[in-house]
Amino acid sequence: MTMGFSDLPLARRDLSILPAAAAAATAVGATHAAPARSVPPATTLPGRRRLVDDGGIAALDLELDTLPATTRRAGGRLRTPVIEADRFRMVGVTWRGGRGRVWARWRRTSGGWTGWRELPPLSHGPDRRGPERGRRGAATDLTWTGPSDAVQLELTGAARAPVLTLLELRRLPGDRRADERLSAPRRNGGGTLPKPGAVPMPRMLFRKAWGPNPAWRNGSPSYNRRIRQLHVHHTVNGNDYRRADVPAMIRAMYRYHTKNLGWSDIGYNFLVDRFGRLWVGRAGGPRKAVRGAHTLGFNHASVGVAVIGSYETTEPPRAVIRALVRIASWKLDLYDGRPRARIRIRSGGSDRFREGRRVRLPTIDGHRDTNQTACPGARLYAALPAVRRRTARRIRKFRRRQASLRTG
Repeated sequence: MTMGFSDLPLARRDLSILPAAAAAATAVGATHAAPARSVPPATTLPGRRRLVDDGGIAALDLELDTLPATTRRAGGRLRTPVIEADRFRMVGVTWRGGRGRVWARWRRTSGGWTGWRELPPLSHGPDRRGPERGRRGAATDLTWTGPSDAVQLELTGAARAPVLTLLELRRLPGDRRADERLSAPRRNGGGTLPKPGAVPMPRMLFRKAWGPNPAWRNGSPSYNRRIRQLHVHHTVNGNDYRRADVPAMIRAMYRYHTKNLGWSDIGYNFLVDRFGRLWVGRAGGPRKAVRGAHTLGFNHASVGVAVIGSYETTEPPRAVIRALVRIASWKLDLYDGRPRARIRIRSGGSDRFREGRRVRLPTIDGHRDTNQTACPGARLYAALPAVRRRTARRIRKFRRRQASLRTG
């Protein structure tokens, strides 16, 4: 099966720990340099590992400590042999224990190995004192490789029992017929619906459109008292995917977040594809203040929206900006949010702000404002001032219209 993705190299900035995060890693002893760019021929693990279909996603979870020819070096550095596998497009590593760093290289099906690259550390997740606090493991973020068929890893730091996850996209029969009809949010318990706002609910695709496997869920949705912020992310995928590819991409994230990280659901409340379509991510009712696992330390009063793609060097399409404005204006209007304001909010503890610190942040911000990450990419981050202005204008427009209808 041929998917419509390009074999794009990942943005360098998204594959590097930012200076403050690197300093934190050094503080716990993860001082190893990257593997040498020129690597002697490596032992290849016998036999090709097979990815198995798992609810519309081809997946492989491999315990690295159990592999023959895996070596441990001074300081706990672990080097795997070359692992050949069926074709995959995404890679992630999870482990138990403290902070670690993961380097990887992979062989593209088009031919040739990449250089060694550091996989970005996971900088989003459940708040440490929230309902999912026991479900946050140490991990890398899910990283896009493009079509590849072999990988080799090197881990440093305090990682124990590391597990490599390889994912390839598969389509379900309904992926080409995504349901775009609006329907009332399901009343599945919990969460108080806010007063009706002036801004209409935007057109969006509900969960059934991307086909989540309900067996992967870990518990019921939890809810915030209100929404004070909207955090913008990107997912660091290729940018030329087709419409029919999007459900499988969301399923891959859902699978990693639930089965590998142990979260209750996909971390993002909403997702936006490059065509400007809005997708409901986490369950619990799109109108409600569902608590996500998208911005470590700041989920307790916010909603998280992830743009599917990589926007470090690519300009976000106008359709993406329009979708962000529509979801932000609708969601913030429900809770009397001010899109152009800066608010003070208490950190629940992130890799940038200690627990309990009151931080002054924009109502609509980027992931990098709260965590040590390059997300949502330089170009999308630069577009956020325009998103704030347009969101405020849209809220004013509909509130005036509502007021004129009442007085007329």
